[in-house]
Amino acid sequence: MPTAVPIIRTVNEGERRWFFGGGVHTWLVRAEETGGAFILFEDLMTRDKMTPLHCHPDVEETVYVLEGEIRIRIGESERVVGRGGASLVPRGTPHALLVTSEVARVLTWQSPGTAERFYRAASEAIGADGEHGDVDFARVRASAEENGGTQILGPPPFIPA
Repeated sequence: MPTAVPIIRTVNEGERRWFFGGGVHTWLVRAEETGGAFILFEDLMTRDKMTPLHCHPDVEETVYVLEGEIRIRIGESERVVGRGGASLVPRGTPHALLVTSEVARVLTWQSPGTAERFYRAASEAIGADGEHGDVDFARVRASAEENGGTQILGPPPFIPA
């Protein structure tokens, strides 16, 4: 069984990737570095970014809000969570989020780290010029179907403003 390795990363040392669902992921800890126990990434998103209703069948997900505000729906419960707030999504539970501030920055921790394949196939490295791509939900869905870790259950459950 693989084992975890020591890691020390400072600001700007994580790999930055454009996620096709919108947002920039900064990878702080990868599954291969934890022996598969978990993954940890920062997600920088802009106003109105939302996810489809989805679940992670085999993964618990914790989201900690570092900056800004998000509306999160977990099962039938929906709340606005701002800086310093957190959510826990048990494995297999339908959920979605919507960014309600100009910018939101969250720390996402998932255990075990099996959903990393989904995120990496549904994203691309950000070039040296800092440019990133367009939102492409077809690629997100294709990655979910091919790599597991995430199941798309339906459209975003939020009513547009």
